[in-house]
Amino acid sequence: MPALDHDRCYRALASRDARFDGQFIAGVRTTGIYCRPSCPAMTPKPGNVDFFRTAAAAHEAGLRACKRCQPDAVPGNPDWNRRDDLAGRAMRLILDGAIERDGVPGLAARLGYSSRQLTRVLTAELGAGPLALARAHRAESARALLAGTGLPVAQVAFAAGFASIRQFNDTVREFYGLSPTELRQLARRGREGVRPAGAETPDAASTTVTLRLAARPPFDGEAIMGYLADHAVAGVERMSGAGAEASIERLVRLPHGLARTHVQLDPERAGVIATASLAAIADLAPLVSRLRRWFDLDADAVAIDAALGADALLGPLVARAPGLRIPGAVDAEEALLRTIIGQQISLPAAKSMLGRLAADLDEAEGLTPTTELRPFPTAQRIAADDGAVLRGPATRQRTVLTTARALASGELVLDIGLPAAELRARLLALPGIGPWTADYVTMRVLGNPDVLLAEDLVLQRTLGSLGAGGTARATRALGERWAPWRSYATLHLWRAAPPIVRRARRSAAETPASTP
Repeated sequence: MPALDHDRCYRALASRDARFDGQFIAGVRTTGIYCRPSCPAMTPKPGNVDFFRTAAAAHEAGLRACKRCQPDAVPGNPDWNRRDDLAGRAMRLILDGAIERDGVPGLAARLGYSSRQLTRVLTAELGAGPLALARAHRAESARALLAGTGLPVAQVAFAAGFASIRQFNDTVREFYGLSPTELRQLARRGREGVRPAGAETPDAASTTVTLRLAARPPFDGEAIMGYLADHAVAGVERMSGAGAEASIERLVRLPHGLARTHVQLDPERAGVIATASLAAIADLAPLVSRLRRWFDLDADAVAIDAALGADALLGPLVARAPGLRIPGAVDAEEALLRTIIGQQISLPAAKSMLGRLAADLDEAEGLTPTTELRPFPTAQRIAADDGAVLRGPATRQRTVLTTARALASGELVLDIGLPAAELRARLLALPGIGPWTADYVTMRVLGNPDVLLAEDLVLQRTLGSLGAGGTARATRALGERWAPWRSYATLHLWRAAPPIVRRARRSAAETPASTP
């Protein structure tokens, strides 16, 4: 990847352009600190500042975080979803806690490299190796938890992924020049101060944590909540409220168990407020990573809207819905199975079928149906049932069962560290999975911003209504001018679908009910 352009970065720093916060770090050699681009401090001379892709690289250069601008108090770098190279894929896994769970060898194995190769590439691309990147992420997570939760300092240490209190204290002092308690006080005051979203109530079985997760504005949270409401499965997800007061509750599978998770839009700033009851405090960092992907909180909405808004066809759509986000997936296997089951039937029928599947498998295990939430069945559970509770056409039942068996056996692995092309190829290799499903799952699981669902009937009909053709070939040709933001172009066109398209009966083409 090309090096950061010093002149361009300096112009952003000199103008205090907040659009670049989180996308690069400014390190000032004369003061020994690193800042966000919008830092209000006096702009250093060009020769005294270096620019880094990550806070870890700035720290490796001997710098510490600025106490005035608090450079870690920003949404994450959108590059980690946009980039499909080794560095981007590695960062997605590091942010999900892969190193804390599996170490550098485990991370390297998931990416298909040796530990030495991975370290060499990340050091060259990002200015720091995997251990340093993971350590910086733990420090950033600790700062966010100190600011946005009421967790005791000791619990923050383990929630952020540290192995000991001493390691936590040493790392915080090294990165911020403050004790954890002092950092909490700093993080809650000033222009970037964060008010805790709620109280924490640890008990014998779990820890309940409430925290704020910031989005990069503009953020159309109501649209993504509306999407989740349209696709919520009774018994698996519970929606409440509407518009700015909408919220969703569901169980999320994490490394140490299920987390009952409630997410609502933040009324004070762009982003969401999440409350989760965790089986283990160590699951908090992976949960935050998955929630950020679920709501696409790190997307560079300004850049996306500027690019698509300049297009003659999409410009009016973007103007009506700035800050549109990709509805991500908190569980890759669940996203795939739900998509397959929902193919070629109406959305209400798909939701009903998915709800019955979850309830039937609960009953098959001797569980009494209640008003409580249940997790969506795992691939292993569906495969073990051998299709006994599956409903619908025999061809779809075979596809669901074949896919579940492939996932359960490890023959098919869905991983956020995969390149988009490889994930798509793995899906297309399974019988019964076509281009639409492969592309849709790739977009949602990876948060990939450049997937165009050219075979989608709703997309084609929307384009036809706009006088821009209505075939897959014409859609692909149009999509060339929307790269690298074709996923967001897809969302805008779905949102603009004429009412007659929403009521239209689906043809035999592979267009699931879960599209618009």
